[in-house]
Amino acid sequence: MIDGHGDIKPGGGFSMPSRDRGRTEMELEEKALLLRTLGHPVRLMIVAGLAGKCTCVKDIWECLRLPQAVVSQHLKVMRKNGILDAKREGVRVCYSLKNEMLAELVKVLLAGK
Repeated sequence: MIDGHGDIKPGGGFSMPSRDRGRTEMELEEKALLLRTLGHPVRLMIVAGLAGKCTCVKDIWECLRLPQAVVSQHLKVMRKNGILDAKREGVRVCYSLKNEMLAELVKVLLAGK
């Protein structure tokens, strides 16, 4: 049983929502990798900034006021782990979110206390 503070009380049991019971270990690993990838403040800022947009790397690092190499490394990790799409436009590479629900997830995380 869960008390008013969100703690699990002894003897209350544990259950998963029925929609999650059929998840395979591989699906759960994919979700865990997604969360680990988002687990860096710079990556959270990038995801929040890309909500509904396609933006080039130069605009991202200028906005974040971070070195280009640092931003490029984070973009590479997020692209490798399936968070970002990259599209070449001439000499520029523009990044966008593969799944806009990630922007909503980050928005909720950043709004919390």
